[in-house]
Amino acid sequence: MAAQVLALLREVSRLEAPLEELRALQSVLQTVPLSELREQAAELRLGPLFSLLNENHREQTTLCVSILERLLQAVEPVHVARNLRVDLQRGLTHSNDSVKILTLSQVGRIVENSEAVTEILNNAELLKQIVYCIGGDNLSVAKAAIKSLSRISLTQAGLEALFESNLLDDLKSVMKTNDVVRYRVYELIVEISSVSPESLNYCTTSGLVTQLLRELTGEDVLVRATCVEMVTSLAYTQHGRQYLSQEGVIDQISNIIVGADSDPFSSFYLPGFVKFFGNLAIMDSPQQICERYPVFVEKVFEMTESQDPTMIGVAVDTIGILGSNVEGKQVLQKTGTRFERLLMKIGYQAKNASTELKIRCLDAISSIFYIPPEQQTDDLLRMTESWFSSLSRDPLELFRGISNQPFPELHCAALKVFTSIANQPWAQKLMFNSPGFVEYVMDRSVEHDKASKDAKYELVKALANSKTVAEIFGNPNYLRLRTYLSEGPYYVKPISTTAVEGAE
Repeated sequence: MAAQVLALLREVSRLEAPLEELRALQSVLQTVPLSELREQAAELRLGPLFSLLNENHREQTTLCVSILERLLQAVEPVHVARNLRVDLQRGLTHSNDSVKILTLSQVGRIVENSEAVTEILNNAELLKQIVYCIGGDNLSVAKAAIKSLSRISLTQAGLEALFESNLLDDLKSVMKTNDVVRYRVYELIVEISSVSPESLNYCTTSGLVTQLLRELTGEDVLVRATCVEMVTSLAYTQHGRQYLSQEGVIDQISNIIVGADSDPFSSFYLPGFVKFFGNLAIMDSPQQICERYPVFVEKVFEMTESQDPTMIGVAVDTIGILGSNVEGKQVLQKTGTRFERLLMKIGYQAKNASTELKIRCLDAISSIFYIPPEQQTDDLLRMTESWFSSLSRDPLELFRGISNQPFPELHCAALKVFTSIANQPWAQKLMFNSPGFVEYVMDRSVEHDKASKDAKYELVKALANSKTVAEIFGNPNYLRLRTYLSEGPYYVKPISTTAVEGAE
């Protein structure tokens, strides 16, 4: 089979318009194992196929791209980098986006290979073409270029190639294309900055991080909204948070939230700014962040009173993030009856809002109420029990009602709430004393899709693995839970059949 491929490649290189041969080659390649092609890699002459890409013939180009995609998988990245340099450069400037994507996929292979990547770092023209691919109309091309440049920047040599050469000027030049492209470059810069303090230092020295932060705190509300997402990504790293704090960016964001009340356009950027603080709190210390920036907590509570579902959704998500660890729960507890009233609102929204907001409320409730067994104390358990009663008049029935609705996403989100409290003794007592609840947990016929079966299984597992469930549910029910657990999530009870004499 591989011999047939080689013969067809020779035929293709000999003819001027080898459409029939290309079709035949594409067909044969579908049947040849990659291992066979690798054995013949040294014999594969790919130059003529790349040359055919330069002719303005749509079908020919499509066939060549398809064939090259397959054949190049058999060729080592180092060989591609060394022997197809000119072809790669041409590919990146090709008018057809599929050729650019093919070329960038090869660049992607090369940058993942420690030996091959030096070939690219020594090829200034190729690097320049990769940078200019960020400015194209096709998002897939731009994303592939960003990914390759980000990967190149993982090495010291890569950082120097990108930031200590003319390439930085090319990057700044591409940024001027339009707003969308400028944000793509910021995305690249944030990705590189997030790797290490040294990478961040290269990016700040380039002036591009400063430019991003200037836009974040500038007057354009739409630009603010876009930039805060990128700055939030930077804040996911310890060195990123440290830099933002030193530069006074966190204080500036706090001040903008303070001034948002008098800004009629604040709804554009406020959700992003609040999310920023929510993520900051959970990555650092909820207590420190909430004490230093009280406006953040104030704004979250305020947003739950909004008539705008977008604002409510962001507030609910943020409460879920904040309450996801014990320190965050204690911060919320300190707000006293105010938080209890907020829980009542979340309970109301979980029952009455749109499906999307219901799910977000249920996810937040799951996050707020879960306490790992090793962190449970009497005080924390009293706190979650008190919170639970604030959600509605009969929270267990509320979530059971939601779980019975014919929407798998809602069903799973409600089961997740039960799972979050399943290891807490007060919740187990509530479940045991709720008529029909234990049967509901054991009943496999309620769940019809994989996600629901998995969610139910997680609930059973949380109950069965709890140290207090045998005492509260009683031994017979405990044994039923253990049986369910051992049978797995997808067990189907065999239907017994009785043979009748003479029946067909």
